[in-house]
Amino acid sequence: MVRIEISIHTTQEKNMTDLNNVPHIRVTPPGPESIRWHGRAEKHMKGYSSQVGLFPVVFEKGEGNVIIDVDGNTYIDFSSGIYCNSTGHCHPKVVEKIKEYAGKLLNCHDFTTPIKTMFLEKMASFLPGNLSGIQLYCGGSEAVEAALRTVRTVKGGKYEMFSFWGDWHGKTGASMSLSSLGGTVFGPRSAGCHLAPVPDCYRCPFKLSYPGCELTCADVLEGMIDNEGTGAQAAFIMEPVQGYSGAVVYRDEIFTRISEICSARDMLLVVDEVLTGMGRTGKMFCVEHYDLEPDVIVFGKGTAGGFPLSGIAVKEEYSQSLEKMSASTTYGGNPLACAAAYATLEVFEEENLLENVNRVGAYIMERLVKMKETHRIIGDVRGKGLLLAIDLVKDKNTREPFKEAGRMVYKKAFSKGLAWIPAENVLRLAPPLIMTEKLAEKALEIIDESIWEAEKHFSC
Repeated sequence: MVRIEISIHTTQEKNMTDLNNVPHIRVTPPGPESIRWHGRAEKHMKGYSSQVGLFPVVFEKGEGNVIIDVDGNTYIDFSSGIYCNSTGHCHPKVVEKIKEYAGKLLNCHDFTTPIKTMFLEKMASFLPGNLSGIQLYCGGSEAVEAALRTVRTVKGGKYEMFSFWGDWHGKTGASMSLSSLGGTVFGPRSAGCHLAPVPDCYRCPFKLSYPGCELTCADVLEGMIDNEGTGAQAAFIMEPVQGYSGAVVYRDEIFTRISEICSARDMLLVVDEVLTGMGRTGKMFCVEHYDLEPDVIVFGKGTAGGFPLSGIAVKEEYSQSLEKMSASTTYGGNPLACAAAYATLEVFEEENLLENVNRVGAYIMERLVKMKETHRIIGDVRGKGLLLAIDLVKDKNTREPFKEAGRMVYKKAFSKGLAWIPAENVLRLAPPLIMTEKLAEKALEIIDESIWEAEKHFSC
């Protein structure tokens, strides 16, 4: 059978990198230049992510679906700068728009600029439902905090927020208090922040199985809101697919129940789409898979093709709340960020990125399912679109997480030319939305080989 591939981002890639030779490892990574540069940096920079801690390579440039380190090693990018580079590295259209505005105006606080207006209008056309009130920020945590302040403003000071175990909403006070950080000590949580058992069917907190469970997790959430709340219940905030915890996808009925629970208690529903939004799951926003209508949506990461920009959008009836809460920030909506975001949305329209996400995502998932059948340590493969994960286990029956194997597979694959994302036993796959089947196949071959090597090492 002849496979016909839609060409995505090919002009840039052909001009700069011969994709037939990708990945290409010139010296064993981390190479001498990476070691030298990282050694200098870590004298001052502290608190690196596990990605860097496990494999401290130093990157110098990126081209489309490819990223290159200071030693000249070329990698297939399956991380997108932690889900940010939606249009790939240095998409020509995004780069040119940034260059244009870098020579015009860098910052004017939150005054209106033509490019901000153009971005807001285009962004509004992509938003689901009647979400029309927008405010812009730089990072996801900042935007989540703004969403929570919006809730408190709308609800007249009510402050109790609820979320799920395993959700990741940020690294600032309230956002972190509604997140699960494993054994990391940061407490106490902010007042009024509560976490409920996650509706994860692969590792059900109640040791039940769907559909016989009759969504016990939703019943527990309902009881928790009623019994742990003190009359100040304000909102439920959720990731529609958990990212940090490894692409945990919920049953469709969960979204219906959550919507009903919030409506019955006059609580707002906040959906954190910092990671899942902007086409990552095959829809512009993940809630569109479920016909879910949030009161507030949070966006970020891939919105500006890798440039820092985030924001919140609220239903029209709540828009005036943004006027009451001092919503603006120093850098939010600056001309360069808006230029990058406007160009990114144009790329979505012109290059049919959603079609590519669904096609390549389905291809990768099909291959992952086959890998699961042949590998003893793959317990689960899951995800939507190009938000995917491989869950490694010591035993497929007990589903005990195989963290040691996860770290080994991550490092082995990286050394072979695959830049991706670890989460202990869960390996996260998040390529740019322009990824091709040809490069994805090469990446999957690297993963497959690395898992075989880990199984041999651990005598599985």
